[in-house]
Amino acid sequence: MAHLLSDSERAFIEKLQCSSSKSYQFQNWAGTFRCKPQYYLAPETECEVVELVRIAVRHGLTLKPVGSGHSPSDLACTDSVLLNMDKMNRILAHDAYACTLTVEAGVRLHQLNAMLEQRGMALSSLGSISEQSIAGAISTATHSTGMAFGDMSSAITHLVIIDGTGRRRECSATVDPDLFNAARCSIGALGIITQVTIQCEPAFKLHAVQTPDTLDNVLNTLDEVVFSAEHVRFWWFPYTDSVTVWRANRTTLPKQPHSESLLRDRLYGYHYYQLQLLKARLVPNDIPRITREHFSNRFDRRIETIDDSYKVFNFDCLFPQYVNEWAVPWENAADVLRQLRSWINAEERKSDGARVHFPVEVRFVRESDVWLSPAYGQTVCYIGVIMYRPYGRAVPYKKYWRVYEDIMRTQGGRPHWAKAHKMYHYDLKSSYPKFDDFMRLRSECDPNGVFVNDYIRRHILPPSEPLLTSTTVSRFLTCEKPRL
Repeated sequence: MAHLLSDSERAFIEKLQCSSSKSYQFQNWAGTFRCKPQYYLAPETECEVVELVRIAVRHGLTLKPVGSGHSPSDLACTDSVLLNMDKMNRILAHDAYACTLTVEAGVRLHQLNAMLEQRGMALSSLGSISEQSIAGAISTATHSTGMAFGDMSSAITHLVIIDGTGRRRECSATVDPDLFNAARCSIGALGIITQVTIQCEPAFKLHAVQTPDTLDNVLNTLDEVVFSAEHVRFWWFPYTDSVTVWRANRTTLPKQPHSESLLRDRLYGYHYYQLQLLKARLVPNDIPRITREHFSNRFDRRIETIDDSYKVFNFDCLFPQYVNEWAVPWENAADVLRQLRSWINAEERKSDGARVHFPVEVRFVRESDVWLSPAYGQTVCYIGVIMYRPYGRAVPYKKYWRVYEDIMRTQGGRPHWAKAHKMYHYDLKSSYPKFDDFMRLRSECDPNGVFVNDYIRRHILPPSEPLLTSTTVSRFLTCEKPRL
């Protein structure tokens, strides 16, 4: 393709190339998907993003922006042009009265947390990690937990997106609301988000208490449990009836940070556990014993902490893993977990049955008006399952995934967009009331398939849809300065 570029186009692309681009191979954090893009570029401005779209349209290239690559799927993979958005990480506006912050889309969440802290603000809710870019987090409806709190997409009040014709489009609840409701969770199918305005709140501390309980007790009183604090989540340990319940509320009490134990949490809970799972690849029947042992030694106790909100929301996800996570109407959560427990226990009784890792994570998210949010139109319970990859080694997981997805699908489940899953165009059409509207906007925003990669083609497009190509440059191209 390089020989087809004009001299000016070639010079422009060379200017944006990352230093390692000639031999660069992208790999997601879990190490489960990788790709070798033709170009690996790092734009710094909206104008450069617009110009890249123009070049892509002219030469039949595709573009895929990437943040941290934390999605455990091929969502960010492409063999064409991969855009590292890390240089687009500036603060653009701060409205102290409205408690909003406008930033470029490449800002990582840990950078955003620091920016907000300096201004006496905080995100109302935050997921388990802060490595993702803000655009990546909202584009996959990343979430935390709390029956009164939506996913991160719902916190966006305004955004700018460069569509597949090179047009710079602003949207909000009052300006192009359809695009706004589609673009806040668009999995990269509508364009490249360049800036967002985030609704925040005054900085706050959280008082979190983690206590052991039983799965039967939690499920039998789930209505009470989910409303027992502002933020509630719990982890179930397969092969046991044991859970650990985490509850957090806003507080004005003095800080009381939780100190990690070097022996229990790092040496035993991280390094020794990883070694145990490596050995369990050869002796999988050891896994139930390992799970019971770790619950007894690490989680069968009360843990209390008071700290800045973002420090309490985040926690260590340990080492690379296969992850699957779906959202179901929260009223169905107990049935799902009972079915999953029944299957896991039945498999344990088989000498060659599937063996699964701990934990199963359970979180709750308020209903959303974002078209492709798994919480669209209903308050949901996210149930996540994992299989760790000790030292990056593969472990059997497909049988577990198949049964888990079958259970979630029959309970009205929708998959987390960042995870690898088996829901496709017609499944999604049935599951999302606004899916047809989203597809209409996708055709309008990306008529040439500039943002189509294997993930989009496999999950979003109908099997019969052709990919169009065009050499026409959009008459909407602009390099105007951002209007905040």
